[in-house]
Amino acid sequence: MKIVTCVAPVNIAVIKYWGKRDENLILPINDSISASLSTDIMCAKTTIMASPLLKENKFWLNGREQTFDSPRLSNCIKAIRARCDETLPQFNWKISICSENNFPTAAGLASSAAGYACLVHALAHLYEIKGEISDIARQGSGSACRSIYGGWVQWHKGDLPTGADSIATQIAPADHWPEMRIIVLVVNDCRKKYSSTSGMKTTTETSTLVKFRAESVVNQRAKAMKKAIEDKDYESFAEITMKDSNQMHAICLDTFPPCVYMNDTSHAIVNLVHSYNEYKKGQKVAYTFDAGPNACIYLLQSEVEQFISVVNHVFPKPADIDAVEYYRGLTLPNKQLDKKIVDDLNLTPHDTGVLKYIIYTKVGDGPQVLGDPSEHLLQDNGLPKQ
Repeated sequence: MKIVTCVAPVNIAVIKYWGKRDENLILPINDSISASLSTDIMCAKTTIMASPLLKENKFWLNGREQTFDSPRLSNCIKAIRARCDETLPQFNWKISICSENNFPTAAGLASSAAGYACLVHALAHLYEIKGEISDIARQGSGSACRSIYGGWVQWHKGDLPTGADSIATQIAPADHWPEMRIIVLVVNDCRKKYSSTSGMKTTTETSTLVKFRAESVVNQRAKAMKKAIEDKDYESFAEITMKDSNQMHAICLDTFPPCVYMNDTSHAIVNLVHSYNEYKKGQKVAYTFDAGPNACIYLLQSEVEQFISVVNHVFPKPADIDAVEYYRGLTLPNKQLDKKIVDDLNLTPHDTGVLKYIIYTKVGDGPQVLGDPSEHLLQDNGLPKQ
């Protein structure tokens, strides 16, 4: 028997991936850039067991058995096995896979990216594969290739029809910009109406703006974003991040029928960020929205105390929700709101419960193998512990 357990990070894009030029190989129409978030706070965890005693291949996701022959799962396994030494005993054994996310799945929080990065990293260790694997993770979920690395990561769209050059590379490690923090304002943790896959497909088929974005905007924007990250230029970083998020959702609206991911609360967060930045006379806080209503806020640690006090005022926590359940991740400062900000910005609180909860985290490392056997999600018989 051989068993491997890994964790892998969520990544949140600051230059968005939206649209494929090849659906089967999952090749994007433009480059994208993201930060991998700390696995201590949000992660996918996967255990894979290979054993001569297993009679068939099995896969469980978040406690539910899944079909093993889904195309994306099969593509990842086939691609890994194609690089494997066929003389290894485990090459001929059946496998059991058990995967869990410690955050909502299919709610626009990059669960598939973390999940497939974790799967491919674990498979690579199971079959003793060395070298580039981001191209394999891409075949499970496009943005999963970015979660193969920690820190700041760029996914290159590539030009080859085979997709061999559509890989991810690290721009800077997790400790490059230690002051950077991320606050996730969870507006809705339910499964979204339009999956990213179906939304992108409809966009590339119907949007008249998506081609302009891919050909005339993203290349220069990605270069500027890379420089902003390398130089730790927050003002430029924040402006580019928000503009690119807005453009992605504009293209979603240009899709026919439109893919609407943001809701009224999402737009209220956008307005609050711009009002806050105007009050602070500079770009101090940046929002970005993936394919969902939840806001990911990038900001420097020095700004967290004041900004979270504003968020708590505008989007009050319900009294019946425990603070430990509502505030997740790193410990948030508990600063009394400055009344001057309330008056100057004319801040009016929304109803309680508009936000489901808040996650506070930072940029983190890439996938890791867990050495402690107690971390395994599978029993010795190949069935889930839970």
